[in-house]
Amino acid sequence: MATPDYYQVLGVSEGAKPEEIKKAYRRLAKQYHPDANPDKPAAADRFKQISEAHTVLADPAQRKKYDQMRRLGAFDPRRTGPRADPGGGASGGLDFGDLGGMGGLGDLFSSIFGKGKREDQRGETLETTLPVPFRTAVLGGKVPIAVPIIDTCPVCAGNGAAPGAAVTTCDECRGRGTISFGQGGFAVNRPCPACRGRGKLASEKCSACAGAGEVRTERKLMVTIPQGADSGTKIRLKGQGQGGRAGGAAGDLLVTLQVEPDRFFQRDGLDIHCEIPLNIAQAVLGAVVRVKTVDGRKIQLRIPAGTQPGRKFRIKGQGIQKGGNKGDQLVGVQVELPEQLTPEQEALLRQFADASGLKY
Repeated sequence: MATPDYYQVLGVSEGAKPEEIKKAYRRLAKQYHPDANPDKPAAADRFKQISEAHTVLADPAQRKKYDQMRRLGAFDPRRTGPRADPGGGASGGLDFGDLGGMGGLGDLFSSIFGKGKREDQRGETLETTLPVPFRTAVLGGKVPIAVPIIDTCPVCAGNGAAPGAAVTTCDECRGRGTISFGQGGFAVNRPCPACRGRGKLASEKCSACAGAGEVRTERKLMVTIPQGADSGTKIRLKGQGQGGRAGGAAGDLLVTLQVEPDRFFQRDGLDIHCEIPLNIAQAVLGAVVRVKTVDGRKIQLRIPAGTQPGRKFRIKGQGIQKGGNKGDQLVGVQVELPEQLTPEQEALLRQFADASGLKY
């Protein structure tokens, strides 16, 4: 039985970028997940292959080692090796431990695939985008988020067994959770498709998860937004990602913030920009106006006589605080002209224009 080429498993090229690998994994994992194929045992094996391929190719260090092995011919899909030995070795082949004298090649294989020992599997890190109100991003606060995840079944605690069911050692892998396949003279370990890597089989499957040991659920959290956060800010929540397998720890949740626009304020670095209207008398004669700040207060701003449209006034220290720095608030003015004048107003304006030498 030949070990599949991980690039072929995910349907990507050898030069695929990380985002291409992630996209291909998500598409295939959704298609072959055991929850979506309860009556198709082969889908479980396919899902394991997909997960195994993603685990290696998504990690730069493991992918580099895997590529080195492929260049050595250890994973050439055109070659066939000895038949699989569920007990842990390949008939007539070499186990990873036999390669210690070959320039560290044995360590190279073992660092990725292990030596047949069933290990706890840490859950996958999930990524999501969180919309954040403008003022919450500026001032800091908390924003709720609901994340769809696949978590350990609360009924069977992940072992896939119905309450009271007998649990026995898996005959296929002999309790190891992995089976070893021969490939080109080498033994490569994979999660056992019969027990899904748990090393145990139940006489009756858990009805809540159909024996998968996992359930789809939604995790509700409150994300703490740091003061001065901007779009693209990433927050890592430890242990809030995908649930682990075989007793493994849960992965992390990586939240990317997307700050929503505000109808009055705009951000420029640590500065806050806004625009206020002035009537013609305020602009010409001067005035004192009240301006709203991002923290909800209103402060007085003195407008000097003869203020031109588009002029900006700087209010020190009313911008965004981040670390030990704080920006300013820049207030632009837009002079509003009356659309209609009464006869008396028009006469007065003409008188003003004539006295000022203005043409009209």
